[in-house]
Amino acid sequence: MTGTESASDLKSGQIVKALAGYYYVNTGAVIYMCRARGIFKKDGITPLVGDYVRIAVTDAADEEGVVEDIEPRRNAFIRPPVANVDIFLVTVAAASPEPNLETTDKFLVSAEAARADAVICVNKDDLSPAAARRIAAIYRGVYPAILLSAATGEGVAELAALIRGKSVAFAGASGVGKTSLLSRLTGIADLAVGDISRKTERGKHTTRHVEIFRAEDGTRIYDTPGFTAFEAAGKADIPDGERADQLFPEFRGYLGGCRFDNCRHDLEPGCAVRDAVDAGKIRPSRYRSYLSLIAAVKKARETWSR
Repeated sequence: MTGTESASDLKSGQIVKALAGYYYVNTGAVIYMCRARGIFKKDGITPLVGDYVRIAVTDAADEEGVVEDIEPRRNAFIRPPVANVDIFLVTVAAASPEPNLETTDKFLVSAEAARADAVICVNKDDLSPAAARRIAAIYRGVYPAILLSAATGEGVAELAALIRGKSVAFAGASGVGKTSLLSRLTGIADLAVGDISRKTERGKHTTRHVEIFRAEDGTRIYDTPGFTAFEAAGKADIPDGERADQLFPEFRGYLGGCRFDNCRHDLEPGCAVRDAVDAGKIRPSRYRSYLSLIAAVKKARETWSR
């Protein structure tokens, strides 16, 4: 807080967009374009879309201000860079681009680590219904899984009812249809929507920044850039003292049943988790994602300790 501003002089609001070093803060009546105080950079703090902040208005006519304080966050994410998310809409396409379930699982791990709920959105059901149902079957019983088609509107009403009144963020690789689904949910028809690169089968990045859109029912929806890779093994993703196996909900009923207390569920004998995989109670793809995660965490922590 500056020396010339008192708490009563500040306006409260939420950052709804970050672009080119500016933070757009919605105070309810006005959206102010703000810079952040230099102290944030000095302290290694970056304001995030979704942050609840207090601002000092520097130019009322031009609706400009300065972010003075950031309220405590419920959670925060590095990729995508957002804060205070209630539900992550982890989106995967049934086809075009080819689904990458390991990337999907990394988003789910990040949501679990931050204590955010998650919903699996299987988009483009109209392109490959059989593939969409196979993907949904992997996650049902662990997370809500909804079959959707942004092209036809299938499943959109079901998703809207599930997230009503919450702060939700789309997460998923480029090209899976997040922006198209956002357009369906908000009724905003002119959002930029890209196509799929025929050469790489990857989506063209149409969302260049993070922004919150509000649906008519009060739901706040974060539109985020798509990623074909995800940094799931950072300190922000696996909190100190938390084991990676705790971030896979279907593992939890078997933890403590292994022969060894420190079982990593890899090659150790008498592993209850691996027995559950062999018995068909845990999906093999989820178990493979877990093994990939613990390998990445081990490598990252070896790097941190150097």
